[in-house]
Amino acid sequence: MDLVANLSTLGGSAPLRGVRRRLDAAGYRVQQAGLAASLGLLLRGWHHILAPDHPQPTGRDVERLIARFEQLLREDLANVERGVYPRELLFQLPYGEYLRALPAVLGDAPSIFKRSRRGDYADLPEGAELDQYPAYYRRNFHWQTDGWLSDRSAYLYDLSVEILFGGAADVMRRMALPPLVEVARRSPDLRVLDLACGTGRFLQQLHRAAPRARLTGLDLSTPYLARARALLAGTGAELLVGNAEAIPAEDESFDAVTSVFLFHELPGDARRNVAREALRVLRPGGRFVVCDSAQLAESAELGFFLDQFQDFYHEPYFKGYLRDDLTRVLTDVGFQSASAVPRFVSKIVVGTKAG
Repeated sequence: MDLVANLSTLGGSAPLRGVRRRLDAAGYRVQQAGLAASLGLLLRGWHHILAPDHPQPTGRDVERLIARFEQLLREDLANVERGVYPRELLFQLPYGEYLRALPAVLGDAPSIFKRSRRGDYADLPEGAELDQYPAYYRRNFHWQTDGWLSDRSAYLYDLSVEILFGGAADVMRRMALPPLVEVARRSPDLRVLDLACGTGRFLQQLHRAAPRARLTGLDLSTPYLARARALLAGTGAELLVGNAEAIPAEDESFDAVTSVFLFHELPGDARRNVAREALRVLRPGGRFVVCDSAQLAESAELGFFLDQFQDFYHEPYFKGYLRDDLTRVLTDVGFQSASAVPRFVSKIVVGTKAG
């Protein structure tokens, strides 16, 4: 008992904190390596079924990808070390939920395969009121069943994305937190609008990193918003149905606007419309923080994998997106400045409004 008592009094000591950090880092790396290996094997098998004769990456291509993956993990651990977000986010994957969803994801694979073979991008749920959506939205991106328009799609989405990115999807989302937390430390009750919030996973991360921030999510899909509403229960987040090209909010009503994996699924004119709307609803000096797919401007060495993504999945606007540098998009529509940093197969772009 004396030993237990002594250890409890030392729980906050520097040596024990150091031990805990090393254990966290080791456990985190084991987790991510295991996910990358297992999910990567699953993904490679799926790609072989989709396109058995597709060219394979060179050893140099793989080395570059691994180097960027390692850098992503180092940055994630460093953000925790700096206190940007809590350590619990390193281990936030809901393994039980994902294991329960895995049979449904695997069971959906034959439908996706047949749809891709037919090129049937308009295979959407019967009875869906498609007229309320923009034309570019009325398709099943990635050949996924029901597009964005069903509860089943919303249920399977997060696991499907983690498989696609080898367990790194949530990690890449977290890379958008530092520029927001920096602002939150100066203004804890800042107002943040997340465009195309989907199932709400990024807003959940942001709530844990900046619990006093007032969060709003906007999305076109009512099934995805229903999923987000359950995930964000108790956070106070407000969730709205709407198009990011016409945000239902007053001018200069948010301190920050975010967007996670939206722009690569928009045609060029819609990208600029969304950026203009983000600028409109931001207060002077506000930030627009974007996490999206890597682009050739800063990630030309990933060209093989970026082209592969375009070839395997129905992403009709991805080819144009790769060359439409988001920093230029933001400055073209009026942001005072914009900067970008690569993060694995994604990039983080921060645009600042004048004033």
